[in-house]
Amino acid sequence: MTGKASGNVVSLDARVRHNERLVDAIDLPIGRWDRDNRLIFCNQPYLRWAGRERDALVGRTLVEIFGANAWEAARDAFGAAFTGRTVSYQRLLTHQGVGARWARIQVFPDRDPDGTVAAIYSIAFDVHDDVIARADLEAARRRVDRFTENIPYPLTYVDRNFVLRFVNKAYLRAADQSLERILGRTMLEVRGAQRWEEHRPYYERALAGEAVQYTRLAKLPKDGERWLRTSYVPDLGDNGEVAGIYTVTIDVHELTVARERLERSVERDALTDVLSRRTLMDRLDEAAANAERTPVALFFVDLDGFKEVNDRRGHRAGDELLMLVANGLQRAIRAEDAVGRFGGDEFLVLAPLRDVAGAGRVATSLLEAVRGSCVGLAPEQSVSASIGYALAPADATSGLRLVQRADEAMYAAKRRGGDQAVHCAAAQDSAGLSQSA
Repeated sequence: MTGKASGNVVSLDARVRHNERLVDAIDLPIGRWDRDNRLIFCNQPYLRWAGRERDALVGRTLVEIFGANAWEAARDAFGAAFTGRTVSYQRLLTHQGVGARWARIQVFPDRDPDGTVAAIYSIAFDVHDDVIARADLEAARRRVDRFTENIPYPLTYVDRNFVLRFVNKAYLRAADQSLERILGRTMLEVRGAQRWEEHRPYYERALAGEAVQYTRLAKLPKDGERWLRTSYVPDLGDNGEVAGIYTVTIDVHELTVARERLERSVERDALTDVLSRRTLMDRLDEAAANAERTPVALFFVDLDGFKEVNDRRGHRAGDELLMLVANGLQRAIRAEDAVGRFGGDEFLVLAPLRDVAGAGRVATSLLEAVRGSCVGLAPEQSVSASIGYALAPADATSGLRLVQRADEAMYAAKRRGGDQAVHCAAAQDSAGLSQSA
């Protein structure tokens, strides 16, 4: 009996030594603690981690080894492990002399064969880099949250079913609605059928993976009519599929108005507000290129007696007269026609017309418009017009040649005494007769 018992003790001691060597081979600090919270075993990595000799550790409580703060962090976990649970906690280590580092301590029960928890084990993991990275990520998330909440531009996020999942404060102010009435509802419910149909094509393009923009003149509840630009950006998941759509709306009112003014200043004559020479010539070139399909007529309008008005009444009176004539020509043309100032007291009128007869009627209307512009003015302030006209493609096939032929016809009208219109073909015939005579 004695020999058998002795054999069991030897076998147990050998197994314990084997387990301790195995635990030493694990490159993590491992400690074993009794119910008085005293360290009764630790492996070699634990000695390095604690920075102490074994005699300074074994037999001492956690408070004696690491201090009251360490025990406060470990108390609940140790208590839970003695009830049979495996738990973990984190604390900032300050005992290693190389700066504070975060560790996660896992604590689990050491059960006897009968199931009794006589001791517990602790394993320490260095999680410093993970904790710092997570803290940085959380800080970045908070910064992004503050940014999205406080940015002065309306932001939204909708899922694939066009249900609003996020809106910021600026969106709530612009929409003049509460968060409770928006989140979890579809864009159709929030914006109404008309607005949704207006925006839906852009959402659908974004849902297909395309980033798009939409600029429109919107009537805002608090700010009235403003030009707004909304960007629709697909939210691509890890699998490459669109999970939802971000939108950001910015106020581009001042920018749009300034651009329109700039475009108008380039497109329009500064004095008369009819088309500028450059703009009308661009339209003329385009019209001449398409004249086989859509014939056009060009009218060259030169004012009779304008120089005399300028000389007698001054440039201000001349400018006022030019504005009156320009307005008269604008009122006389159709919506599809165009009036431009060619220079000085010369105007061009471009009109889609198929034949000379129709062009003649328009020319007569333009003559009457110039006369009508001077109604109410003194005779010495009044002017008439000499008009020459040509058609494309019948009379010319390029914009420049059309201007030349209409200009020649205008001079023919002046030679005949002015206040009349002449077609370029008639001007050529009369020039031929004059040369023959």
